[in-house]
Amino acid sequence: MMMNAHGNRVKQTTNEADTSFYTTTWQDGWQQIKVPVPFSLKWVNSYLIPEQAGYTIIDPGLRTDEAINVWTAVLQQNGLQWGDISRVILTHQHPDHYGLAGYVQERSGAPVYITRSAHDYAIRLWGEKSGFSHQLQSLYEEHGMPLQEREAIADNLETFVAMVTPQPQVHYFEAGEQLQLGGLSWRLIDAPGHANGQLCFYQPERKWMICGDQVLPHITPNVSVVPWEDSDPLADFLHSLLVLKEYEVALAYPGHRDPFTDFHGRINELLQHHASRLDKMAAMLSKEPRTAYGMCEALFGKRLNGNAHQLRFAMSETIAHLVHLERKGRAASSVIEGARFYSAAVASDLEIPEA
Repeated sequence: MMMNAHGNRVKQTTNEADTSFYTTTWQDGWQQIKVPVPFSLKWVNSYLIPEQAGYTIIDPGLRTDEAINVWTAVLQQNGLQWGDISRVILTHQHPDHYGLAGYVQERSGAPVYITRSAHDYAIRLWGEKSGFSHQLQSLYEEHGMPLQEREAIADNLETFVAMVTPQPQVHYFEAGEQLQLGGLSWRLIDAPGHANGQLCFYQPERKWMICGDQVLPHITPNVSVVPWEDSDPLADFLHSLLVLKEYEVALAYPGHRDPFTDFHGRINELLQHHASRLDKMAAMLSKEPRTAYGMCEALFGKRLNGNAHQLRFAMSETIAHLVHLERKGRAASSVIEGARFYSAAVASDLEIPEA
């Protein structure tokens, strides 16, 4: 099934010729492909870019029957076959961007490009010996999540394995390098915080930015902790926004929603959103200690409506904000009867510089 422009599901087959409701053509013949995903975002943006020889796909989407039907229809509409795909480029390794890469590679023989750290993370998430689900359950248990919710999240994670199979054979590219794309030279920019190893691509003459999920219009990119890392992903994300703000951008191509022009304005909105969220959480901690799960319920409870997929994002983002508050000296944590509680930092918790 497919989503139409009104958000209603409509039947889609590989023989349908009209792809207009999920494709948009931009400058230089770039096509934005709205590839469906089976959760609230509704679609992920893939980009089909003509090259001198063949076509590049950026972020092919999640492997589902719906997504494959969309791509089959798009290729037919353009008079193409899988063999005309000459390259797959991944902004990052989240399954809604990465999942179809191996499938496309099997059918096209195209090389797949991703950063080393993003690929390492993908293998830890979806590889044969992945311990991600177990590590995540341990993290959530420490932060107060009940067993029933942890089990629901584990079951939901299991459903993603088929949607990222097969894993692609990859080539690495890294921030600081130049990339030839659509007949233009692009600068690769490190964009951490939302996803390990994520890249943005900047074209200085056109002032275009392919921004993955780092800067999205209308919705806030998720910033989550990584179970096996002692890190502050929110600090990384906020710093990355400040770096991206230094670039002059006329048009941004995001991973979700439509391309947009007010790149700097959207960055300012995201910075303000997180500042307000941190202030709100600090104020809540000043009234009573809370676990991350308790804080997550207070912030998001009514909106989650028992959705395990959304609970995972909300819980991991809540922990990321609490970690950031603690790193900044605005909160302190301690383990009480097996659960980690956060409270407002008192004077003795704060770092006082020597005179």
